[in-house]
Order: sequence, then structure tokens, then C-alpha cells
Amino acid sequence: MTANGHRIVRLEFTSAFEMVDFVQVVSDHMARSVGLDDDSMHWVSVSIRESVINAIKHGNRNDATKRVFVDFEITTTSAVPELAIRVRDQGEGFEPEAVADPLAPENLLKSSGRGIFLIRNFMDDVQLRRAPEGGMEIRMLKRVQPAPADGPVQA
Repeated sequence: MTANGHRIVRLEFTSAFEMVDFVQVVSDHMARSVGLDDDSMHWVSVSIRESVINAIKHGNRNDATKRVFVDFEITTTSAVPELAIRVRDQGEGFEPEAVADPLAPENLLKSSGRGIFLIRNFMDDVQLRRAPEGGMEIRMLKRVQPAPADGPVQA
């Protein structure tokens, strides 16, 4: 769907880990088409995988009758093109403030709890909230970094 500098792709699928690779393909395509560089594409990719896995595993608790919703929206109307991603589950939800700090000494060796922390570091803006439709949603934004101006070449 394209309208006025916007492009939107909506995905809806059952809670199956096999879907993560498909979401990744769509994510990579959207990231490339908005103009993200390879590094930014990689971090978006890691963030989307973490978000979808969290939605399936923690949100929907691997319940195949529950669905995951992923929206990608490219905006090119502002000075800086951006890719917005929304991942929503149909779980009970949680309080984002209650997520343990993975850098606290008592949590350093835990095998889970780093996903949201990593996403916050990889993306330009991250919002976690209970979705109006039910479940939890994470909204992530990645802005295209302007290419550095070509200065004099150093010998």
C-alpha cells in the first residue's frame, strides 16, 4: 500500500517460530527500500526477530490459536526517511517497568531478559505498551542516517 510518501505492509500469523524467517525477509526488504545501510539493516533485523520471538514465546505463550501482528510503515515525507515497526501479540501483557535490568549483577547470567534491552539500544525509538486491541505491542522506529558529506580526501 502506498500513499503520500507512506508504504505499509501488514502481516498476521499464528504463533509459530517458523514464521520468524518470513518476517525477517519482509523486514530486510522494507529496510532496504527505505534506504537503511547494512549496519542499520542488521540491527533492525535483530530487533524484529527478538520482538516476534518475544510475542510468540512470552506474549502468546506458544499458543498456536493466538496470533502475532506485525506492521511495517515507511515514511519518506519528512527530511529523514524512517521505518516504523509495530509487533503485537494476543497475550495477557505485562508492565514494561517491571522488566528486570539485564545489567544488574543478579541478572547478568540469566539466559533471558536481554531482548528489550537490546532493542532499545539498536532502534532510534522504542515504546512498549498494552495494545488497545488487547495484548502487548512494541513500536520501534529506525531513521535513515544521512550519508556523510564527502570531504577532502586524506592522503
